[in-house]
Amino acid sequence: MEPADVAVLMGSARDWKHVEAGVEVLRELGISHRVHVTSAHRTPVRTRRLVEELEASGCRVFICAAGMAAHLAGVVASWTVRPVLGVPLPGGVLDGVDALLSTVQMPAGVPVATLAVGAAGARNAAFLSAQILAVEDSQLASRLRGLRARSEERVIADEDELRRGPEGEG
Repeated sequence: MEPADVAVLMGSARDWKHVEAGVEVLRELGISHRVHVTSAHRTPVRTRRLVEELEASGCRVFICAAGMAAHLAGVVASWTVRPVLGVPLPGGVLDGVDALLSTVQMPAGVPVATLAVGAAGARNAAFLSAQILAVEDSQLASRLRGLRARSEERVIADEDELRRGPEGEG
């Protein structure tokens, strides 16, 4: 298996519409990653094999996105001591709240860092992955600081544009 620092695991291909935002962050920061579809319930043997193969090939962080029962992150966390970041996804009876509670309520000793529901959570999972990896990678830390600086500049530019008003008047 080709090495990657971050593995992004989704419970279904339909989850891509939420996960894509986080993968874009990984790309922008130049973080090597692999994306897989695997289910804690429908493909448990495949899920375990993927975790073992990814870890053996050098994966240092797992991002797991799933909805409804959202057991993917917890199952992955039970098979690795690498950081597991859970992204609960919308859908189901409670539109993501069920997935959030399932992801965040882990037993002691098998933690999952849980992010927000949906695309915002996927983006923050990518940023948190970057921060974890940046502890030992000063170049990545520099890229992350640069991305934050550009974000700050956009906020300031947005305010300036708002103050000018719709007609360009201030």
